[in-house]
Amino acid sequence: MTTAAAGARSGRRCHNALNSLHSTHYFSPDLGRELAALGVTDARAVNFAVRAAALGPVGAGAVTAAFYNYKHDLVARHVPAVWRTVTPEQALAARARAVDATLRRLLGEETLASAEMSEAAGLALRAAEGCTRSARPLYSAHADLPVPDAPHLAYWHAATLLREHRGDGHLAALMTAGLDGLEALVTHTATGKGMAPKWIFTTRGWTREEWDAATGRLRDRGLIDAAGGLTEEGTALRERIERETDRLDAAPYAHLGAEGVARLTELATAFARTALGAGAFPADLLAGR
Repeated sequence: MTTAAAGARSGRRCHNALNSLHSTHYFSPDLGRELAALGVTDARAVNFAVRAAALGPVGAGAVTAAFYNYKHDLVARHVPAVWRTVTPEQALAARARAVDATLRRLLGEETLASAEMSEAAGLALRAAEGCTRSARPLYSAHADLPVPDAPHLAYWHAATLLREHRGDGHLAALMTAGLDGLEALVTHTATGKGMAPKWIFTTRGWTREEWDAATGRLRDRGLIDAAGGLTEEGTALRERIERETDRLDAAPYAHLGAEGVARLTELATAFARTALGAGAFPADLLAGR
């Protein structure tokens, strides 16, 4: 493995650990309570409001484009209508309150006040300095937001920047591979690492019939086998997508340096494991479980 490839792999591992903790708030009851207090009670509307809020009061088209794997009909049922109930600024403030409550519950006060959390925040923010804005709408919008003062919130903010930076690049890789939003979900689920179909139907708006049709298209391309798993060609395609995503996302981790990446991965993994142990995600979320 080349030095560049090894660096890309280490960046992917770091991202995975950071993203695990970032993603906890999407499944947190704290987020639902905060948005419900403002009048947003549908879980799908909550998701669109908090993740798209950094973009401003955009319409359904912009959200569908930026999110990629959500059915446009579902997005259009909630956006831009949600902005009549809550402003983007209110959604962002509610999200910050929910993240604070969630991290306190999952990690505990001692971890939040620890030297390790402050160190992790500094490392993650330094990595984020290496991110680039071009063709990265969700990253760029979040990069315009102020960095919170509290170390645990600064860490979460930096994890969000790194998550959206990689995510924006990942969409470019998916498009290059010729996978639409639903096909991307089907192939990811087939790896055993993606969400179980029932969660995709609930959160992304697709139906079983649409899932089966996408599976049929992928089978015709030789990417999915008769049992619904990835073929050898399908496995190779998913790995090419991840390698291209790694390449497009290399800059933040190169900026941080190998030693910093290794230390940030160590800290992020410990935080993520604590959160997982505290029940941060539904037991049936992943397809492989």
